[in-house]
Amino acid sequence: MTHSQLHLLHLSSPALPVGAYAYSQGLEYAIEAGWLDDEELSNWLSDGLMLGIAQLDLPVLLRALDALKAANLTALNLWNDRILASRETAELLLEDQQIGAALWRLLETLDTRTPPALTQRPAYAVAFAIAVHQWEIDEDAAVQGYAYSWLENQVTAATKLVPLGQTAAQRLLLQLMKLIPEACTHAKTVADDELGLSLPGLAMASCRHERQHTRLFRS
Repeated sequence: MTHSQLHLLHLSSPALPVGAYAYSQGLEYAIEAGWLDDEELSNWLSDGLMLGIAQLDLPVLLRALDALKAANLTALNLWNDRILASRETAELLLEDQQIGAALWRLLETLDTRTPPALTQRPAYAVAFAIAVHQWEIDEDAAVQGYAYSWLENQVTAATKLVPLGQTAAQRLLLQLMKLIPEACTHAKTVADDELGLSLPGLAMASCRHERQHTRLFRS
């Protein structure tokens, strides 16, 4: 295994101290409100992957990598601003910025190179792209690692909230992992004017989660 592959395992690990475990992206409200049974949970997560991550996060990650290869700071800031502007609720925006900033600080600590200057706090996908660029991780492997990391965090949240047993959670993860190659392939076909989410249920769940009385997660 190469150093870049090991770096990707490190970057995609749930043990990476960026605080992703503290967020459910509206899943907590959706389960509390009785929107999701086992089958609907699978559909919710697959839609999140294919209509969210593959339609916004991964395309921006790819564009950020292109900007970094070209040393184009203007383009990097453009895509950072674009993904943050696409977050539909205060919770989702705060989550993206806080996880992105945590990864940014970690990079400053672990890497001798200074990350490029941005005009506002980094989105997580942009901070992830900077780590991929600095550690010379293969682009195709990087987008798969990002998608897997998101999926594992969501399944982990569902394990606590449904609650799912560990075996059922692993079965769900294995089922949804099969979609990751398709999601990554789709992300490469998304045009600039097609970037964006199509997940109204996520937006509604996130809005209502902001006022949920008792909660385990921050989103």
